[in-house]
Amino acid sequence: MSPVASDATTTLQPPGRHATRWLILAVICIAQLTVILDNTVLNVAIPSLTEEMGATTADVQWMINAYSLVQSGLLLTAGNSADRYGRKKMLAVGLVLFGVASLGAALAQSPGQLIAARAGMGVGGALLMTTTLAVVMQIFDDAERPKAIGIWSSVNSLGFAAGPLIGGSLLDHFWWGSLFLVNLPVAVIALAAVVTLVPESKSRGGERPDLLGALLSMIGMAGVVFAIISGPQSGWLSGRVLISAAIGLAGLAAFALWELHVPHPMLDMHFFRNRRFIGAVSGGILVAFGMGGSMFLLTQHLQLVLGYGPLDAGLRMAPLAVTVILINFTGMGVRLMPKFGTPGTIVAGMSLLAAGLAAISLLGGDSYGGMLTGLIVMGIGVALAMPTMANAIMSAIPPAKAGVGAGVNGTLMEFGQGLGVAVLGAVLNSRFVALLPLIAAGAGSLPAALARTRTDAERTAVHDAFASGIGTSQLVGAAAVFLGGLVAAVLLRRAERAGPAEAAPATPSGAEPAAAAAE
Repeated sequence: MSPVASDATTTLQPPGRHATRWLILAVICIAQLTVILDNTVLNVAIPSLTEEMGATTADVQWMINAYSLVQSGLLLTAGNSADRYGRKKMLAVGLVLFGVASLGAALAQSPGQLIAARAGMGVGGALLMTTTLAVVMQIFDDAERPKAIGIWSSVNSLGFAAGPLIGGSLLDHFWWGSLFLVNLPVAVIALAAVVTLVPESKSRGGERPDLLGALLSMIGMAGVVFAIISGPQSGWLSGRVLISAAIGLAGLAAFALWELHVPHPMLDMHFFRNRRFIGAVSGGILVAFGMGGSMFLLTQHLQLVLGYGPLDAGLRMAPLAVTVILINFTGMGVRLMPKFGTPGTIVAGMSLLAAGLAAISLLGGDSYGGMLTGLIVMGIGVALAMPTMANAIMSAIPPAKAGVGAGVNGTLMEFGQGLGVAVLGAVLNSRFVALLPLIAAGAGSLPAALARTRTDAERTAVHDAFASGIGTSQLVGAAAVFLGGLVAAVLLRRAERAGPAEAAPATPSGAEPAAAAAE
């Protein structure tokens, strides 16, 4: 890549390094953190929304899911728009949309208004998720990029851990709308910094927009994600879930066929012939699978098995995020990558993630001490695997398609996390139901089973059955993550041995290398 600016200060930097790159990274990480926080912060406000708005269970589910559903459906389209119209421009648009929608959410007077505002936040969130990573790829060279992506990934972990804590603290002092009002000053400050500091960059291939591809990708991803979200509540064989899944899969199949034949595709499907790309994609899904499923299980483990309240449970999950942040901000993971290589680092990271899940299952059943060990081990694994995987995915896609690459990475995270919740949740439920005592037979949840008990002994038996289901599902998740790490490493190792043509594909026809111009 050529330098992103031509002024005297920037020309002193090595090629590909922007003079204020670390300050720019701080700005986009703040924007990214806001997006991640809003994936989790609303969960703690459910009682307040139910009481003050008169929201039904279905309303609450849509308030939570509208954000992730719209965001996941738009990730590829948002990434493509960033490549075409400018990553800085789309980053600024995303911040404006996110801020305006946050204000609308804070002022909402009905469940319908809040759901609509959350959907609007999802549009802004999709633009921010893709443009932040794309900008990282543009302003850092190969030597510094792994550390920068590691810091960017740490923000994701921080957001998931801090969401419930921040939400709980705000609700202790203010009304539920404060959860969204805090986004406004962050959005304004980030917007000013983006306009001032971030260089513009975009692909200049002169391609026509792939409007049908954008529509098909939105239908496909939204359908699949909605099925995954609805499965635990509606039942995996319900008409609602099966129809949504069928529409989603048909949309994704049509998207793939269209992208193979359109002259200027949004996502070049020939990337999937590349072993490096396939290896990174496979590993990315399994890391997200392990993280999404483990967070789902850990929350229930802490609250329903060990008996902690929501805020206490959030505090006790914090060591995982703290470990990730310490390792990535100090650059420990980056220093290990040259020694082990990309495949070796991924195997090490995913093996540690699997070991952490197994440790929680085997040691954390009765006390937090055993769980703490597992959380720290998981944090080390995530800190090694996630940035390495994201770097491998982005490195396998030409620089001109950095936005689409970020969209692929974000889509994998959404899909993998949803799949983790769905699969491990199904394992938990089946094991729990199988172990229930006769008095609670047929109950599909812990509260329903406890409602059928009459004595302390029966309640203990039900709790034991649930704890056993949690432990079994954590072991299944550990096995899946470990095997996924092996598969990803094998594919990446083969790609490296196949040579440069296989390890790093050339820019597809019709596209030119990314051109960055400082404003």
